[in-house]
Amino acid sequence: MGIQADSLMLISRFFLDAIGSRTFTYHADRIPLEGSVLVVSNHRSFMDPLLLTVAVNRQIRFACHHYMGQVPVLREVVTGLGCFPLDNSTHKQQNFFRQATKLLQAQEMVGIFPEGAAPMVRFTPPNLICDFQRGFAHLALRSPVTNLAILPVAIASCDEQLISSRIPLKLLSFFDPSEPLFNQSGWHPAIVYQCSNIMFGRPFWVLPSHRQQYQGKYGKQLVNDLTNYVSQEITHLLAEGCV
Repeated sequence: MGIQADSLMLISRFFLDAIGSRTFTYHADRIPLEGSVLVVSNHRSFMDPLLLTVAVNRQIRFACHHYMGQVPVLREVVTGLGCFPLDNSTHKQQNFFRQATKLLQAQEMVGIFPEGAAPMVRFTPPNLICDFQRGFAHLALRSPVTNLAILPVAIASCDEQLISSRIPLKLLSFFDPSEPLFNQSGWHPAIVYQCSNIMFGRPFWVLPSHRQQYQGKYGKQLVNDLTNYVSQEITHLLAEGCV
């Protein structure tokens, strides 16, 4: 059973206060007040889900990497917090769409980190992002959900520490051998934000006309355009927030 939304926000705030992490929120008026929301953010730290939960003041059901559902204790933590680990079967994409669509139809917030596993294997400067995977765009355009908003969010670090991680990438490969990025030497980077700005971008509302176009010959171009819009929005927000 997952933690209640109110309790989750209290836990998130308590943790951030306990480590002395200061967070400032900008453009919060862009957060949709109701309906289904797909939250798309950059991802550099284990703290990111907590920061976003506090910033929107609402539970976000995050899709998390497959290995998080395989590691004992970690599995119980992430599922207890309402996250859903991605499947690793031959039908993993279909299972992801099914789980996420069900949550969006229940008018919940679903969180996606489209950089995938890349931030877990190498340090990325605060103002840069890795290439975005397109799964979130396909999800938004194919989900039978009315009034669906895609909300770009930038987590802009102003002051942080890169602490010594005790998690070798080879260990993650043991739990998820299908991820090629884990099959290398090195350590999982662990970043602790001392001060960060949470910058909300302009939401993209998915209209029936977009879904019609997605089913047609311009569907691939629409997916690329939507992915580029969100990544560029986050890039601009990082430039504004990483000061």
